[in-house]
Amino acid sequence: MEFIIFLILLSTGFFIGRMVESSHLKNIREREKIFANIPVVTAKNFTDPEKSVAGAYMVTGNVVVSIDYFKRILAGLRNIFGGNVRSYETLIDRGRREAILRMKESAQTADIILNLRIETSSIGRSADKKNSLGSIEVLAYGTAVKYKKDPTDIQP
Repeated sequence: MEFIIFLILLSTGFFIGRMVESSHLKNIREREKIFANIPVVTAKNFTDPEKSVAGAYMVTGNVVVSIDYFKRILAGLRNIFGGNVRSYETLIDRGRREAILRMKESAQTADIILNLRIETSSIGRSADKKNSLGSIEVLAYGTAVKYKKDPTDIQP
């Protein structure tokens, strides 16, 4: 009976987790289309030499994404048999894309974002379980640059 309850909870978690992840990815794709006009580059100096810079400022975006129980079980099995931990790969991909989108949302008036940097860290790691992972944090930051539209423009 306990095994049946475990299987029911596991399958419920799997399907609800899939629905939440699918909904989040759909939301990310929609927002990526909205902010596609703001290019993001990792180069420190990628400005247009024919345009004057009206202003530059630091922009950030961060997100904390929780790892569901089903992904932990899959990762545990993968640790036994070896190979890619695809359940964590999708989690990190969603976190990275969400952090970049939040950074772009904070730079809506920018023409370009330079020097993109992305950092990740794990949060909520249990001290007695070295391989347990609670959540991941992804931080994206860069320099937003706004060009002058004409020679009389001043800083935004």
